[in-house]
Amino acid sequence: MGFSDLLSQYDSLDMAAYLAAVTPADVERVLAKHSITPLDYLALLSPAAEEMLEAMAQKAHGITMRHFGKTIQLFTPLYLANYCTNQCVYCGFNTANRISRTQLTEEELRREAEAIAATGLKHLLILTGDAPAKSTVEYIGNCSKILSEYFSSVSIEVYAMTQEEYAYLIERGVDGLTIYQETYNEPLYMDLHPRGPKRDYHFRLDAPERGCKAGMRTVNVGALLGLESVWQRDAFFTGLHADYLQRKYPATNIAISPPRMRPHVGAYEPASIVTDKNLVQLVLAQRIFLHNVGITVSTRESAELRDNMIPLGVTKMSAGVTTAVGGHTAEDDSTAQFDISDPRSVEEMCKAIEAKGFQPVFKDWEPF
Repeated sequence: MGFSDLLSQYDSLDMAAYLAAVTPADVERVLAKHSITPLDYLALLSPAAEEMLEAMAQKAHGITMRHFGKTIQLFTPLYLANYCTNQCVYCGFNTANRISRTQLTEEELRREAEAIAATGLKHLLILTGDAPAKSTVEYIGNCSKILSEYFSSVSIEVYAMTQEEYAYLIERGVDGLTIYQETYNEPLYMDLHPRGPKRDYHFRLDAPERGCKAGMRTVNVGALLGLESVWQRDAFFTGLHADYLQRKYPATNIAISPPRMRPHVGAYEPASIVTDKNLVQLVLAQRIFLHNVGITVSTRESAELRDNMIPLGVTKMSAGVTTAVGGHTAEDDSTAQFDISDPRSVEEMCKAIEAKGFQPVFKDWEPF
């Protein structure tokens, strides 16, 4: 049974009615349990649970301390290219948007790598737009091989690939995969992706599992919060997706990211506003449901909010971030995918993490 089969089991669930029916007593019952069911997890995403964040925070904090300790792993993204053949309506890289398009040469890549490595970071996430003919698997593989000279861990956030392509990239030094479904609402997904290879909903949905089968050390999933009119729907199915992968591929580290929409080139507006309180509730619920998954909160969020979320279940944060191609060594941000909210340097992030009594971690993995 694949994940799409698991999703179909919830086709008849009236999510809005279920969320509205949850009472404070139901939430207390869930919080008293050691392990919870998917519908218990959904209860923790309800309006009733929103009024019980303190109790949720205490439970989530305890779980995090037992499984991860007081550590926050740091990484930064590196954009290789912003060429794209998709027309995702919510993205600054949309092929219809008039932005400067570029791709790093080997010389430019090494300059970026040296600048990032000088900060002490050892974990890197490389990104491209969805343009397989331009940012080929071979190009990404060559970049990964070069970057492996500077970093202990190189992860990818690129277009969906086949299992064989993921295996090839692993041979070239990649050990992690991040791929967002964006939304688990298939009709909405089709509307949001009118043209381009990303329009294939099921090929993208199964990409994380293909990454697990290929041998990725870490696979990170998520949805872009704000695309769905009821944000809890995508939050719920993201949790189910992570749980499915964790149960089926116990040798793979499964992780979640809960990104919210940020300003970008284009006019698309969110279908729902996910508040700071909603985001905190989501992270707490994810930690209570999924004790062992990594949870990343990126620089899409403000410095103040990220600092306050450190004790609440987060295990990984980005620092020294730019979403522009070559942005670590160039001042021009005309190629940026979206605006960030937290521009702090690696040094500043380390100080903020330490101020919360946690330890910033630069490296927790060494490849053979």
